[in-house]
Amino acid sequence: MPISLRRGMTVTMTATLIATALLTVSTSPASADATSVYTVSSPLPAGQNGDVVKSQPSTYNGAKATRIQYLSRDNKDKQVAVSGTVLVPSAAWSGPGERPIVAYAPFTFGMGAQCAPSKTLAGEGSRDLVSGFQNGFVDALLGAGFAVAQTDYLGPWVEGSGDHPYVNRLSEAHTVLDVVRAAQRLPGTGLPGNGPVGIAGYSEGGSAAAAAAELASSYAPELNVKGVYSGAPPADKAALAKSLDGGIYLGFLGYALIGINQAYPEANLVGLANPAGAELFLQARQTCTLDAVFKFMFKQTSSLTKNGQPVSSYLTQPPFDAIIAENRIGNLKPAMPTMVQHSPTDDVIPAAVGKQMAKDWCGKGANVQWKELVSLAPFFSHALGMPTAATDATAWLRAVFSGQAGTGNCGRF
Repeated sequence: MPISLRRGMTVTMTATLIATALLTVSTSPASADATSVYTVSSPLPAGQNGDVVKSQPSTYNGAKATRIQYLSRDNKDKQVAVSGTVLVPSAAWSGPGERPIVAYAPFTFGMGAQCAPSKTLAGEGSRDLVSGFQNGFVDALLGAGFAVAQTDYLGPWVEGSGDHPYVNRLSEAHTVLDVVRAAQRLPGTGLPGNGPVGIAGYSEGGSAAAAAAELASSYAPELNVKGVYSGAPPADKAALAKSLDGGIYLGFLGYALIGINQAYPEANLVGLANPAGAELFLQARQTCTLDAVFKFMFKQTSSLTKNGQPVSSYLTQPPFDAIIAENRIGNLKPAMPTMVQHSPTDDVIPAAVGKQMAKDWCGKGANVQWKELVSLAPFFSHALGMPTAATDATAWLRAVFSGQAGTGNCGRF
């Protein structure tokens, strides 16, 4: 059962004890139904990455929707069960060749089991403005005639999977690439087993898509990935530790720290927390995005650590410096054309982060198209940039699937 901290708790309970409690907390099962994609068999059935373990009909306007549980790998290369959705437009494909499958890597949606996109897409779970953004991106892709393979990433929505390793490069890349494999292997969809593939995502999804672009040729070389769209990617986590601290979106930094704790428990990140910091961990892991934003805005991380130092100061020291380096995106050359897009006024992830990733790829000889993102308004430009991102990503992928990816604009941005 989830535990909570009483407000009257005396300071004699040390942060170490609270951190230990956090590590031993277990989430409630997502479902008692053995047929549910959110319930796992123990042990996991033997299979290959991307194999479909189970599936269930789902609902989505204008598409045949199927929720799936499939096999993938975490950042330690351990096989895990992941949930997601495969959506095939009701209308016949009218473009060239076979119907493409686009892996949709979701925008930040939260840490609680109720937040999973496969639930909110079906009208279940915790639906809010963020889930509306997710639907809008999916609608744009479906409207172009593309099949959509949407991953939930690894997380507590699947029973026993622990916390979501938020913006973890390896884990998220694996789950994005494996959901395409799962879509190709899912019976009854009419989708080709080796047809054209695209990948698209924004914000957290932008980094997941970018990480998948880097790893596709080594992790899933059989996939015919024609192009990858990455919008507003948090490619450098060290930069975000500074830009988010004390601001409106401190909750996103909390998510990133929970993700580090999940993916690298040996680093004992929660051991740095004071009682207030440990309480934030416990609360944040139950929230969806908007709840986290409103609940934790303007908190300073220096008020959450034992010695009063901000989180950014720890990330330059062992063992966290190696973790940050391992999760930086831009060190490997994508084998396919890519588009990177970022609003110059992004209020969550500095535009310089996305642009630097694009430049790093260019420096390795990749085919990169950089484009500034136009937000719907000059305020809250990160969130309000997503509708434009969905439109631009879809248009670019349409060109890619038509053989018109172009040669990019490296050297001109």
